[in-house]
Amino acid sequence: MADINDLLSIMARLRDPEAGCPWDRKQTYSSIVPHTIEEAYEVADAIAREDYIDLRDELGDLLLQVVFYSQIAREEERFDFSDVVASISQKLIRRHPHVFADEHYASEAEQKEAWEALKAEEREDKHGLPQGRLAGVAQALPSLQRSVKLQKRAARAGFDWPEVAPVFDKIHEELNELTRELYVGAPIDRLQDELGDILFAVTNLCRHLKVEPDTALRSTNKKFEQRFAHMEQQLGKQDKQMEECSLEELEALWQSAKLALETDPHG
Repeated sequence: MADINDLLSIMARLRDPEAGCPWDRKQTYSSIVPHTIEEAYEVADAIAREDYIDLRDELGDLLLQVVFYSQIAREEERFDFSDVVASISQKLIRRHPHVFADEHYASEAEQKEAWEALKAEEREDKHGLPQGRLAGVAQALPSLQRSVKLQKRAARAGFDWPEVAPVFDKIHEELNELTRELYVGAPIDRLQDELGDILFAVTNLCRHLKVEPDTALRSTNKKFEQRFAHMEQQLGKQDKQMEECSLEELEALWQSAKLALETDPHG
């Protein structure tokens, strides 16, 4: 049975300066990043599809990314895979004193508060100075996810609405501001700014409703694809192209697709 050492050996051979693979040899930390992000999304997609054979394979692809970074770091004598494993093992033990030590928490909320306090201490230790409450939220996160993390950090400091109604009010306020900018012919940078405010407010609504915005949008994307494909199929039966239809005809087809897919979600 294969184990992690087999994978580490394969990666080392692929990176061998003389006998390795030319593509693998030329990769850097930065060049691998897009692949890492793509593999993480493919893991999420396999889970969404409940395809566990595919999930197994995608998890392997994601693990390869960790091994790849670790191999480059080992070559540069920065750290190796065992250091990565040791680091996360120590962190898990440190952040779970109620499991690995004698700490006790009265509630899940108290445990979560202690978790955040431990993370804040780790950030201070890493940087040597007290860090702001929003420090450490990775800039490279997808924007929707980063918005949620920023909002959660702010909420823990008390900067949050206690109920959902004001969040709706904020969304309407931001929509009105965008409408005003459009009315006066504002430049694109102003429209971008206002649209960003709207997206941030909608993300805040998702957080209050305990809905992951990326998951919600992914679901809507899938729904849009299905309905659009249904429209194309119906037009194909009529030997027509979408470009030949009026907007009214396309809207009628869209409504028909909605009805058909609500009745039969598998089309």
